[in-house]
Amino acid sequence: MADLFDTVYNPDVLTCIANLSNDEVFTPPELANQVLDMLPGEIWSDPNIKILDPFCKSGVFLREAAKRFIKGLEPVYPDLQERVDHIMHEQLYGIAITELTSLLSRRSLYCSKFADGKFSISHFDKPEGNIRFRHMQHTWVAGKCKYCGVPKAMYDRSKDLESYAYEFIHTDNPKKAVDMKFDVIVGNPPYQMNDGGGNGSSAMPIYHHFIEQAKKLNPRYLCMIVPAKWHSGGKGLDSFRETMLHDKRLKRMVTFSDSRDCFHGVDIAGGVTYFLWDRSHQGPCLATSIDGSDETTSLRKLDEFPIYIASDKAVHIIRDVSKAASEFYSNTVRSRKPFGIGAGVEHTKGDLSLRYRGGMTTVDSREVSTGREMIDQWKVIISKAAAEHAGQSDKNGQRKMLTVIEVLPPNCICSETYLVVDAFDNEINANNLASYLKTKFARYLIWQATPTQNISKSCFAFLPKINLDDKPTDDKLYEAFNLSELDRQEIESKIKSIDLGDSNE
Repeated sequence: MADLFDTVYNPDVLTCIANLSNDEVFTPPELANQVLDMLPGEIWSDPNIKILDPFCKSGVFLREAAKRFIKGLEPVYPDLQERVDHIMHEQLYGIAITELTSLLSRRSLYCSKFADGKFSISHFDKPEGNIRFRHMQHTWVAGKCKYCGVPKAMYDRSKDLESYAYEFIHTDNPKKAVDMKFDVIVGNPPYQMNDGGGNGSSAMPIYHHFIEQAKKLNPRYLCMIVPAKWHSGGKGLDSFRETMLHDKRLKRMVTFSDSRDCFHGVDIAGGVTYFLWDRSHQGPCLATSIDGSDETTSLRKLDEFPIYIASDKAVHIIRDVSKAASEFYSNTVRSRKPFGIGAGVEHTKGDLSLRYRGGMTTVDSREVSTGREMIDQWKVIISKAAAEHAGQSDKNGQRKMLTVIEVLPPNCICSETYLVVDAFDNEINANNLASYLKTKFARYLIWQATPTQNISKSCFAFLPKINLDDKPTDDKLYEAFNLSELDRQEIESKIKSIDLGDSNE
């Protein structure tokens, strides 16, 4: 039995917990350490550094920081207990997101859920130690919380129930929550909250509120891991994205196109990103993109484009294409619900043919409330849902992106299940546009601006308009836009071929 712990599998409990959640995502220890690795190494030997995790879940960031301080401060505090006491009392602080996670975080850091208990590795006079939880309530204004925006109808609950009114963001001034100067703010905030739409399936992002509040505390360093949707999309994230891309204090950023490469078994649409914000930095950002086994790193100006493109290879292609293009399809694709016909269509008798998710039916032309000018034209449509869950590829690292690519004749329209890319007076141009959308070139460029499975007109921001008098092919497009052999290999390796007759969902 002497070697029991050497021979029996004894996993880190925080690794096990990280593999359980798909809601408020728990951070695996190895990922927490990758985030902490971005910080300057010298801070771990500085006894005056103070670190805050304002959204503790498992306490993993504080635990891993404690390990580093215990090693780095040995010359300053040779006595281990004195060293541990200093670190726990003077350097590490947390705000838990729920009462349960406060207990879990204390257990991770102090080895006891009560910091004043006999099992705590450093004794405090109060049970919470430096990791606290405060029950908060939302502040309702016009039926929504003025801080996080959730609907009162869903979250106006009894005090006995969890309100998800996170303390750090439910205040105009975060100094009211933490009246202390911190050198480092680090963590993995809650990502989203249900907003009551889509029959209960719709959610609104909230992680940006935590980033904005943390900046108000003006730490020396800020490190967070969040969904990558903000790079190019996300509900209500336009102003946040613009601010982040123009913030020259972003010194380091790492993006995983598939969240499962860092959060084992957890699928987050659009991937995830973690970053280092350095108060003293003014300049380009060292950006890393990880797409399966494909990893690239370079110094980047984050505001080069209105959205952030993680892949260096994609940036190079977009630059070359933009030099030769004069107009892009984001100005041409029709908006959602192109004919005013919803997705839930029932069979009706009418004078127009209607393409909807279930196939073909008819509809009365009097029900068309918009796009009437396109009724007599040839229309090119695509499904507004991407072929794959955003950010993911097949086992060969390839994506199809578009599912339905069809040409609708005059007197045939579509429901909001589809987007109208463009409409023409002649069939030849319509067929050639459909062929263009089937090229790997086109679908690669659409992919770069598609942060989730939903495709909208903004996803066509990098797809150039071309002459449609002739049928386009990838080889012709590569030549027309002067793409190098490496650019061509990148596109060919990332996008699946679509058979010319392949337009089925």
